[in-house]
Amino acid sequence: MSAQTPTYEERIKWFHEARFGIFVHWGLYSILGRGEWVMHLERIPVDEYARLARRFNPKKFDADAWASLAKEAGAKYMVFTTRHHDGFCLFDSKVSDFTSVKSAAKRDFVAEYVQALRKAGLKIGFYYSLLDWRFPGYFDQKAHPESAKALVEQAHAQVKELMTNYGKIDILWYDGGWVPGIQGEEVADFWRSRELNAMVRELQPHILINNRSGVPEDLDTPEQHVTASAPGRGWETCMTIGDQWGWGYIHNNPNFKTVCQLIQYLVTAAAGEGNYLLNVGPKPDGTIRKEEVERLKAIGRWLSVNGESIYGSERCPFGAGIVGLTTAKGNNAYIHVFRWPKQGEITIPGIKNKIESATVLATGQQARIETGSNCRTFLKGLPKRPPDPYDTVIKLVLDGKPEAC
Repeated sequence: MSAQTPTYEERIKWFHEARFGIFVHWGLYSILGRGEWVMHLERIPVDEYARLARRFNPKKFDADAWASLAKEAGAKYMVFTTRHHDGFCLFDSKVSDFTSVKSAAKRDFVAEYVQALRKAGLKIGFYYSLLDWRFPGYFDQKAHPESAKALVEQAHAQVKELMTNYGKIDILWYDGGWVPGIQGEEVADFWRSRELNAMVRELQPHILINNRSGVPEDLDTPEQHVTASAPGRGWETCMTIGDQWGWGYIHNNPNFKTVCQLIQYLVTAAAGEGNYLLNVGPKPDGTIRKEEVERLKAIGRWLSVNGESIYGSERCPFGAGIVGLTTAKGNNAYIHVFRWPKQGEITIPGIKNKIESATVLATGQQARIETGSNCRTFLKGLPKRPPDPYDTVIKLVLDGKPEAC
């Protein structure tokens, strides 16, 4: 490693500070309003699906509005689907005619997205699907070897375009790495992933790369569940606001998660030193529906009060018992009370430290601290109803870094 090449710790520092990002799934499939897998699941022929590009001309697309909403939500970065499994590029690709630049819209939406995020001071993530359903060689490499080869060559060329044409990119978020009939190490061999990622790092030395090209790289990506990786390993849960089929726009999706659920998922990720990448699926015209906007703004209001317990969070060696979870940062521990006790007294088990103060972030109220037997701490004098309807955070200032007993 050269002196100029940043270490893993240097590259991932901002990511650990961020903790919250916005995922965006948007493309041709948004027109149909049945999710991003509609072409494959409904067996829409390639030629029929391609005709959607004549209708994809989103007059209300406003990347600045997306970036503004992300900032209001308290997110520190975004990840945008530059191309999904259908092969339609939202950028100007020289190796494909199936792009937003060469069809009705005549726009490079990736360029507009990048410009808006830079203006807003947000970190920039690119989602790129390796697979492309339009290539028969993807489904049967033996029957269509030349098609399979062309598919891989297209992926390498387009990733190079993305890493070359838009300035500094902070995250490369691969997807679609799985290949029918291929398992294990052969997946990386099929995509020539080590060669591909070496090229990416040459072009973008500071970039973080996820684990979906057949090799581990920098980040683990649990999907629709919050599962922490081993200490020291970067990880990020991606999750829909709606149900599991709701990445791309679904016209009628009644299963939206509540604000309370979303905040508690965010806290759970932060408690495990991981990030929460929460997805929105904009409508065909480029606007984000009110149900998603309202939830993101509510998360932002909560973070504006309690963000110090999330941004840059560390694992806390002691828990919060039945009431919720804990995060830590420096000499501070944060008790996230999901289930407020009716008597207004909270029992925290296993704190070895002396607690210098205990403050409710939502109100500034100081709790009375008492120490009991069996390594228990009692926070008393609290109200009988939770000060925050989603997660009341109590900040503990300790006499040193948190220790458990």
